[in-house]
Amino acid sequence: MKRSKFCLVVLGLVMVFLYLPIVVLVANSFNLSKYGGEWAGFTLKWYQALFSANNREIWTAFERSLVIAALATLASCVIGTTAAMALHRWKGRLQTIHYGLIYTPLVMPEILMGISLLMMFTAIGVGCGMFTIFIAHVTFCVSYVTMTVLARLQDFDERVIEAAYDLGAGPWYAFFKVELPILLPGIIAGGLLAFTLSIDDFVITFFVTGPGADTLPLKIYSMIKHSRQMPVINSLSTLMLVFTCALVGASRLVSNRRRRRLPKAQK
Repeated sequence: MKRSKFCLVVLGLVMVFLYLPIVVLVANSFNLSKYGGEWAGFTLKWYQALFSANNREIWTAFERSLVIAALATLASCVIGTTAAMALHRWKGRLQTIHYGLIYTPLVMPEILMGISLLMMFTAIGVGCGMFTIFIAHVTFCVSYVTMTVLARLQDFDERVIEAAYDLGAGPWYAFFKVELPILLPGIIAGGLLAFTLSIDDFVITFFVTGPGADTLPLKIYSMIKHSRQMPVINSLSTLMLVFTCALVGASRLVSNRRRRRLPKAQK
């Protein structure tokens, strides 16, 4: 069967559209020119500037983003897993409302959610800061974790739990020793998705942040508007890209090793 040239051209254009901006960003992180309009020579000074004391605020914002994302992911995994189990086990009008409440943040515009949360925090007299950002991130991350775990529960065999009960296991022991290990891949997938969304969020965070609580996306936005060291952001983005690729590569390596061991174990 001949390959269509049109399909190859479309594929090439899509790949260029997706990855050319990333290539330009990485190239500009080594560009001597401050504005990136033309190539002025190779340099590492933007990486040196990134790790200098003058840009300590960038790393502070990055650490703040990591802390909020980690805490929001942990809380979302706990709440989202319990919500998914409730939606899977019990049916009724109340669970229909519950499902609607879980599904709504997935389709609601971020600007509407940000304004709503800001109005709620203002009405109850809570000052905006790290705590309000954490609550806001948990609000939309829970939905993604719930849907991911709920998809995992669709193929769950309830007879495994019944067998554990027949062998004398209690509810908590059966959950932690039998059900949780089976659900763990779904929980991890939902947690990774929640972590990525949290550390990347800008719109909702913009509305609920307070003085001294800027996350990395907000810091990058302010630097684009006011700072003259924009190439430093290119350097930071390149390092984050390398770190992400290293994690993906390590994950693939571990997965391939497990696949190779599985046939040997079956033999």
